[in-house]
Amino acid sequence: MGLPQKLKNFIFTKKFIVNVGLIIIAYICVFFIVNIYLSSYTNHGEKIEVPNLVGNNEKEVKAILDKIGLNYEVSETVYDPSKPEGSVLSQDPLPSANSKIFIKEGRVIKIKISKKSQLIEMPNCIDKSQRFAESVLKNSGLKYIISYTPSVESAGAVVEQLYKGKSVHAKDKIPIGSTITLIVGKKSSDETQMIPDLMGLTICDVKNRLSTDINVSLVVICDGCVTSADTCSAKVYSQSPEYIEGATFSSGSTITVHANK
Repeated sequence: MGLPQKLKNFIFTKKFIVNVGLIIIAYICVFFIVNIYLSSYTNHGEKIEVPNLVGNNEKEVKAILDKIGLNYEVSETVYDPSKPEGSVLSQDPLPSANSKIFIKEGRVIKIKISKKSQLIEMPNCIDKSQRFAESVLKNSGLKYIISYTPSVESAGAVVEQLYKGKSVHAKDKIPIGSTITLIVGKKSSDETQMIPDLMGLTICDVKNRLSTDINVSLVVICDGCVTSADTCSAKVYSQSPEYIEGATFSSGSTITVHANK
């Protein structure tokens, strides 16, 4: 009997047919099990419409996405003073209404939100002339006020730079548009004047009282003040130099007052 005939007889044996049948059944079972698992794991057939999040704030975004089983991630904050702080400027993926794209539960939507404060590096104005320091601050998008302190060695130069009443160093990050107080050295004259008693006065009253005295500079440090109205109504609880009846100080000196709301 030749090899082809032996092979033919083996193929048609009951044992061979049973084994082939078992293999086919096993393959079909594995195929269906894998399909069922993948459908369950990938939420096959499920689709969620991507909502339009642009214009909402983060709190609103979270509430919207929680209801439909989606998450979000802030990918970038962009300086945009024309938009409310924390508003969504763009999203990825785009809303289904525009893109016709649907996603599955648990997908993360990336959003860009607005911020109104752009931070910049504080320039170094120490030991620079007053005019040069004013130009540098203006070009950096910062405002400034000038205050003078008696100094022979540093006359006409900046001896200290303050932000919100505290020293600010070069390269410190501060919001653009902030007001910097430049303390400029000035030769003291032989003239002296009485130290005014500013305790208990509001900042507006202090400014009115000193407005007629061009030889006195004022530095205000206000605790808890946010708006100009807060500062105006804040009351002085400390001043330097301290008021002592009959005491005088040099014309052109600076008075520093501490006040709170």
